[in-house]
Amino acid sequence: MKNFIYLASQSPRRSQLLDQIGVPHTLLLPAPDEDAESLELALRGESPLHYVNRVTARKLDAAVLRLKSRQLPLAPVLCSDTTVALGRDILGKPADAKDAERMLQALSGQTHRVLTAVAIQSGRKRLTTVSVSRVTFAALSRAQIKAYARSGEPMGKAGAYGVQGLAAAHISAIEGSYSGIMGLPVHETAVLLRQVGVRC
Repeated sequence: MKNFIYLASQSPRRSQLLDQIGVPHTLLLPAPDEDAESLELALRGESPLHYVNRVTARKLDAAVLRLKSRQLPLAPVLCSDTTVALGRDILGKPADAKDAERMLQALSGQTHRVLTAVAIQSGRKRLTTVSVSRVTFAALSRAQIKAYARSGEPMGKAGAYGVQGLAAAHISAIEGSYSGIMGLPVHETAVLLRQVGVRC
């Protein structure tokens, strides 16, 4: 059994979820000169499923190169990416509060999908999975949208909301993986980790 993994993610929620299932991990984050944000740009006409798989694979490629270039001890590397999809439209991280309001208005009273891809590399072995969940928002008033956007919580989050935060008051139904909506589907991740010899 491996005694730790590398988590190539800046998301504190993913780190907390690994802690929850008892997986020791070390962060493997991009250097300041790495353009990590460019990895998340969607291609024209790209489907949400293709997008989340492609971005996660590119993040893992970059993380494995980072591990080698820093000459760190070998251990499995885990990457993940989450996207919010309304139909075929990909709702990424909002650029500002106005962009967050636009996304929240689109999600108001609607059911959307949250897709989270997970990829793990251990030696030459690479394993991937995707969790797809559905989230329904109650109808939101203009005042509710503005207040939530002003809270700052939407920033840095796909679809401009965090299921584990203030947005929970506006979510009327969830179908699928709650932890997947947070950013790391715990069950699916544990299955992959066990396959590369990591105890959960």
